[in-house]
Amino acid sequence: MFGTLQGPELARTHTLGNGVRLVCDPVPGLQTVAMVVAAGRGARWESRRQSGWSHLLEHMVFKGAGGRSARQIAEAVEADGGQMNAETGFERTVFHVRTLPQGLDGASALLSDILLRPTLNPSDLAQERRVVMQEIAEAEDAPDDLVFEMAQSAAFADQPLGRCILGDGPSLRRASPSALSDWRACLYAPDRLVVSVSGAVDEDAFLRLAERDFGRAEPAAMPLSPPEPARFTGGTRTGDRDLEQANLVFLTPGLAVGDPDAWAAQVFAECLGGGMASRLFQEAREARGLAYAVDAWGEYWSDCGMIGVFAGCEAGRASRVASLVADQMIDLANAPREAELARARAQLKAGLFMAAESLLSRAEQAATQVLTFGRPLTMSEIGERIDACDAAAVRRAGSRILASGQSAAAVLGPPAAHPAAEIFRERLARAAPAGAQMT
Repeated sequence: MFGTLQGPELARTHTLGNGVRLVCDPVPGLQTVAMVVAAGRGARWESRRQSGWSHLLEHMVFKGAGGRSARQIAEAVEADGGQMNAETGFERTVFHVRTLPQGLDGASALLSDILLRPTLNPSDLAQERRVVMQEIAEAEDAPDDLVFEMAQSAAFADQPLGRCILGDGPSLRRASPSALSDWRACLYAPDRLVVSVSGAVDEDAFLRLAERDFGRAEPAAMPLSPPEPARFTGGTRTGDRDLEQANLVFLTPGLAVGDPDAWAAQVFAECLGGGMASRLFQEAREARGLAYAVDAWGEYWSDCGMIGVFAGCEAGRASRVASLVADQMIDLANAPREAELARARAQLKAGLFMAAESLLSRAEQAATQVLTFGRPLTMSEIGERIDACDAAAVRRAGSRILASGQSAAAVLGPPAAHPAAEIFRERLARAAPAGAQMT
């Protein structure tokens, strides 16, 4: 069923002499092209003093590069009908352009300038610091954003994964143009760059552009060491806010992206709270009316992961929601039902197919897979791995997720909701086998 799909099945990979990897994914019959440049490093590589530098650098490279101003960069992209953006994560930084086929030449030249030859003007830096500080303030003003940061800081206390990707005032003020220039050379080093295109693209033409624009990228003078292995420390965070609803986030350890059980962990999260037919939606909202919003998700990094649940509810019902979430996680890990597994597998595969219909998603997914697995995965492979997640596989993943009894919880809202954080943690801790730990 999967082998008939075009696109990712046809993607071809190449490597330039300096280590930059390329993915070309031609999709017949389309009239646009997406180009993604993914750097396989992000905020996890920052020291405490450098917190937020990767995100600040992402802002700065758009202020001027390759002799062009910020305005000229925007005009160059839009003149060919293109759109450009970027995002910074814990383990990668991604730049992308969507444009007409004739715009690929200019997009490639522009992205290489942005990543390899940014201006990093001091006056621009002062301005972008203020912009990022406004972004931080905006996130702190949004309860459903802030509660996620609170939970993450509890889950990975005193580690890069527990710090806000945006950084903070003191660390951002330490970022000078020369310091950011050195950081750029490390973060966007050619051995960690993947240039991926999807859509109306000729492979030979793309290879010529990639060699022209990225073939001369030089390695950093002082290569970055890998980040320290992450430790899920667990804990609670609570914040008193005069809100109509309490915002709750519950986290447990998860599995690394390359773990053989990571696919089953995705099915576990989908069964738990991945849609309107999921356990949490049906039990917390439909059956009991405890929460208006509730969902679950998974995060998968190179050496660790986490399973998370968000809920918004009345403060007086928060403790009942916390108990319900813990109980459903425990029950799912012990006794997944075949009907819910079939639904979860279908939902995950549908998401795969839908993403394959977006050129930008295809290009970014291929780049991410090259960074993670060394090559793009075909949809046939991914579909087969999802289909292999039977009850035994999901029980195994669930038992590993809950084995340690560790968890993190954050509650933001009226004080009446705050006990929910400890209730969730205590319930999971009691359910864990004595002396058990994730392996």
